[in-house]
Amino acid sequence: MLIIAGTVPVPELPLVMGPVSISDDQLIIDGYSIPATQGTGAMLGAALATTDYLKLAPPVALLAGDIGQGKGSRQVYDYLIKNVSELAPAVLALHYWLPDMALTRSLCKAVDSCRTRPVLIADAASMYAAKGAGLGSCFDIFTPDASEIAFLADPEATHPAYINKHLFDADVTQAPQLAREAYKINGAAKLLLVKGSTDYVIREGELIATIDEPDVPALEAIGGTGDTITGLVAALVYTGLQPHEAAIVAARANRMAGKFAEATPATKVSAVITQFPEVFRQNLCQWSGVCYLSGGSTP
Repeated sequence: MLIIAGTVPVPELPLVMGPVSISDDQLIIDGYSIPATQGTGAMLGAALATTDYLKLAPPVALLAGDIGQGKGSRQVYDYLIKNVSELAPAVLALHYWLPDMALTRSLCKAVDSCRTRPVLIADAASMYAAKGAGLGSCFDIFTPDASEIAFLADPEATHPAYINKHLFDADVTQAPQLAREAYKINGAAKLLLVKGSTDYVIREGELIATIDEPDVPALEAIGGTGDTITGLVAALVYTGLQPHEAAIVAARANRMAGKFAEATPATKVSAVITQFPEVFRQNLCQWSGVCYLSGGSTP
């Protein structure tokens, strides 16, 4: 099971959990609908496009509405802490929620108690909470952007808005050095996929891949395209790829989908997501060895 957990800015949404489907750019979970646009919705949309293409079970979403008051975030944290062992996901990917370091510690303890430990992925505010709690090593994959890798490397910052002044000048080309600093303070997961004009895949502080083709600058201006990368990574790990393999393929696929969509700054992320099946059809087997066949996939 692939579980993607987080919050969405829909205050009336209760805690919901269930397999994801899509209709007219709306994700459907347990009878509720949310936009497949920025944030957790874009992440889920990309993951669903991947599992659908490979004829795998769809991602299971665990969501609650939260507009910054924290109630929905605590509901998601609490549910996972109490139930992750029984749910036994193969992959657990965490996204937007109100960061809570104490609850993150409890969640890491619960994950560590699972009979088979899931691959644990974090992006956005779930990553901030992990870094703030000094629990980077609890996680298998983080997917920061240029400002977030600077945050992970800053021993004093508790949020990307509060990184040391000199780090505000950091650009994505400094990612390898910043990653090494982040590992020193337990602020980084075992694997980092740093997203930007060039994408960097860094394992245990060592650079193992850079991805800069195809070059689609407009992707940087489209809200949600960083979230789609995280959704791709989660789904590709779920197929059985190793984390570094999934990260490389995800970075390539996101760029290629932008090219196929002929992306401009005005393009909606949903237009990028709809290109993933064709990107996979043309490239996935060559890139990864995961090849689509009628009725299923084969490594």
